[in-house]
Amino acid sequence: MDNGGQPFAQEDFEKVKEELASRFDGVTAYLQAPADGLWRKGAESNADKIVIFEVMTEEIDLREWRARRTTLERRFRQDKVIIRYMPITLI
Repeated sequence: MDNGGQPFAQEDFEKVKEELASRFDGVTAYLQAPADGLWRKGAESNADKIVIFEVMTEEIDLREWRARRTTLERRFRQDKVIIRYMPITLI
């Protein structure tokens, strides 16, 4: 849902999945059972339903990911979209 409580169509998430798969040659999308989020700011609490997209890439372009975050925040009408990266070693 957006910050106003309006739900998104499944197609909205499928579009993000296709964009990431096209750009990074693959994506894992956790869409079927969104995680529950709870955010506290002082005495106030906000609940969220969270979807997760995961990609693996050899190199990270921080400028590209910052632009993608801004685009997703606008598209999904969110105060903040979290994008994180973690170095990994495949074994």
